[in-house]
Amino acid sequence: MRKYDFQNKWQKLLVPDIVALLTQIHEFKGEQNLFIEANSDTLTQSVEVARIQSTEASNKIEGIYTSDDRLKKIVLNKTTPRTRNEQEIAGYRDVLATIHESYEYIPLRPTMILQLHRDLYKFSGMSIGGHYKNSDNVIAETDSAGNRFIRFQPVPAWEAPEAIDFACKAYDEAAQSGVDPLLVIPMFILDFLCIHPFNDGNGRMSRLLTLLLLYRSGYIVGKYISIEKVIEQSKETYYETLQQSSAGWHENQNDYTPFVRYMLGVIVAAYRDFSSRVQVLVTSGMSKPDRIREVIKGTLGKITKAEIMEKCPDISQITVQRTLIELQKKGEIIKLSGGRYTSYTWNRERE
Repeated sequence: MRKYDFQNKWQKLLVPDIVALLTQIHEFKGEQNLFIEANSDTLTQSVEVARIQSTEASNKIEGIYTSDDRLKKIVLNKTTPRTRNEQEIAGYRDVLATIHESYEYIPLRPTMILQLHRDLYKFSGMSIGGHYKNSDNVIAETDSAGNRFIRFQPVPAWEAPEAIDFACKAYDEAAQSGVDPLLVIPMFILDFLCIHPFNDGNGRMSRLLTLLLLYRSGYIVGKYISIEKVIEQSKETYYETLQQSSAGWHENQNDYTPFVRYMLGVIVAAYRDFSSRVQVLVTSGMSKPDRIREVIKGTLGKITKAEIMEKCPDISQITVQRTLIELQKKGEIIKLSGGRYTSYTWNRERE
């Protein structure tokens, strides 16, 4: 049987690039805390944007979709779910809200994991919510030729409850011994995915648990920047590192390094995005058109209208559109393409 022991394995992860990522995140955390304390009111709209993006991205990874308009209304509780996909989106919304609001009171325990999974399915009417898998499952892939093959064989159904219990205890032991939680969290998440304890919802639960454990360790960037979106945008690497780190898992021979490195990179990317948005908020004394101008000027390469609105969530779409037209007339920005994917870039030839 698999042995769950993070306390005696984390030292192998201290390779130079991982240590560098840890150092960056620790520095970002200090800056984050200072800014949030001083500007909590101005971050409210960033929280709303992140909730929408997180709900969309985590479900999108699993092939669960609805229209952008419906998604936003569901996340903001302005409509009720109509389809099974929308029921699962609404469930994710509620579990995410629970973690955002009550993470301090949700310890990593099997009972808590089951309750979160129950709420993930509370709109679907499915009986699987809040129950461990009742039959063995596999993690399968289909290659370019259409051939389906098993990528990983999780633990059998009868073993799942005990495996989750052991993994939770191993996490607690490592955390209490002073091991950096930034190392232990992805190690636990990898084991959770290898156990695959539920009939459905394992991927979404793994991302929700990632947020929960990061928040409980003081890394709350995911409340303002969607970590799920960063994962969704790099999902090929996500799956590659999962496969690399799960090789030899049953025999206790797996190497956590690829997956830990990837997850730390995701967290660094989220903090960098947060820092760039902080710079926009710091300039909130500027007029709204000037803030939009600074966002475009400070972007290397191109930026879309949607991305501008993400960085300036308090500015209306009409104001953004009007400002873009004015900046084009002045020759300060260049419109790169038309249609849905229109993007803009700062005209550096004028500088």
